[in-house]
Amino acid sequence: MNRLQAPLFEALVQHYESEPVGFHVPGHGYGHIYENEQSLAMSWLSGMMKLDVTELSSTDDLHHPETSIAEAQKLAAQCFGADETLFLVGGSTSGNLAMVLGVCEPGDLLIVQRNVHKSVINGLKLAGAKAVFVTPRMDEGTGLPTTPSLEDIEQALELYPEAKAVMLTNPNYYGMTTKLTSYAELVQRYDKPLLVDEAHGAHYGLHPAFPESAIQAGADAVVQSTHKTLSALTMGAMLHLKGSRVPIASIKEVLAAIQSSSPSFPIMASLDVARVMVDRYRAAWFEPGVASVQAFRAWIEQEDGALKVLPADQTSSAYDSLDPLRVVLWDRTGTVTGFELQKLLEEQGCWAEMADIRHVVLVWGSRAGEDAMQKLQAACKQIEYIIKANSSKRGSVSTRYYPGIGSPNPPKPVEWSRKKREHQRLPLVESEGCEAAELVVPYPPGIPILYPGEVLTKELIGYISTLAGTGAKFQGAIDSTMQTIAVYPR
Repeated sequence: MNRLQAPLFEALVQHYESEPVGFHVPGHGYGHIYENEQSLAMSWLSGMMKLDVTELSSTDDLHHPETSIAEAQKLAAQCFGADETLFLVGGSTSGNLAMVLGVCEPGDLLIVQRNVHKSVINGLKLAGAKAVFVTPRMDEGTGLPTTPSLEDIEQALELYPEAKAVMLTNPNYYGMTTKLTSYAELVQRYDKPLLVDEAHGAHYGLHPAFPESAIQAGADAVVQSTHKTLSALTMGAMLHLKGSRVPIASIKEVLAAIQSSSPSFPIMASLDVARVMVDRYRAAWFEPGVASVQAFRAWIEQEDGALKVLPADQTSSAYDSLDPLRVVLWDRTGTVTGFELQKLLEEQGCWAEMADIRHVVLVWGSRAGEDAMQKLQAACKQIEYIIKANSSKRGSVSTRYYPGIGSPNPPKPVEWSRKKREHQRLPLVESEGCEAAELVVPYPPGIPILYPGEVLTKELIGYISTLAGTGAKFQGAIDSTMQTIAVYPR
């Protein structure tokens, strides 16, 4: 196979250029439905619709690939160092669900770090499986949770030899990254697979400045959001598998059940092309982004103003390195919150990935160059003026990010019943000591800070209230303003 070819993309182009007359879905008929319309829809969608087809003999079938999709997935496996790679059209969410459901049956137990994405929790619910939550380490400088320590993972493995696997998330949303080689060796020494949600690390291992990928570190199953830091369309992701510890047949069966039976060919084609760009240019593909983000970091440091970024060479007992393409920006004077800083950036035409009480996270594109950096610099200069004008508010922003409720030590299994239990709604401020009856998930990043069955503490109530009051958006909870919360009767 020629690694510089995109077999799936090329098959779709060849099919369109054969001038087919389609008597099949989708209903737009290669975009011809709009050809007499002088509209924005036609001008924006027509190009993509040319590739938007269904499973034909010339296009292959994601759930039973034999030709172009099979070849594209093999090339992706070679590129990223896996034995087998599966294309995902439901984002890393579908990959996380597939890993959990593929490994666990009802009543099984999975060792999981406490700060996982909500998709992992949903996978455990669907599987009817139990979780042993392991408390993450906390970075002292920022108060942000990372991965659990190696010692805590080993304790969980010793306590629960029946566990089916260990699942970690690495890097976190802020780019804090743990070397996973020792984790893989530990987990596999117990003859269990290491599953990794590497949604934010699709570019890892592809440039000397980047941390190694989880597959390179020896993990057994790794999901990556190819759309986040490579060049695929949104919802385009990959599940990389290596070794014999993961039940590949079961994972494929799950994917066929949870992903659409009419998967998006444009998304799959974009995965194919994203891989080609990596194969063609290797590290050079990322040079513009690496150079411009380094220049921005140096500029911020030289300016020595209110705005600061987490240094790329920052050391911490809670992680080993930082993702060079992820910039964590904050106001060191405490004049504006992270949510306010995000809004100020938007007013200057710069749109960040996410914010929390204190920080804004900027995801630096692999091809982002001088123009993008200069626009961000101009925005930061303008924000510096605003911060100075509000100097009377200095120190008003809380520097504490997370109340650190953690998991019990030693950890105990948690399970969720799918049966409905009686519950009631209380004002959040009156819920101390109650068991939560719903998930509370700030989004982004989509990591639950409260699970059903967990007890609401004074610190946690204060943290949720602060988040709600400073502009955080919530998923899971019925009352998105977080003025009330569902709890089980005492």
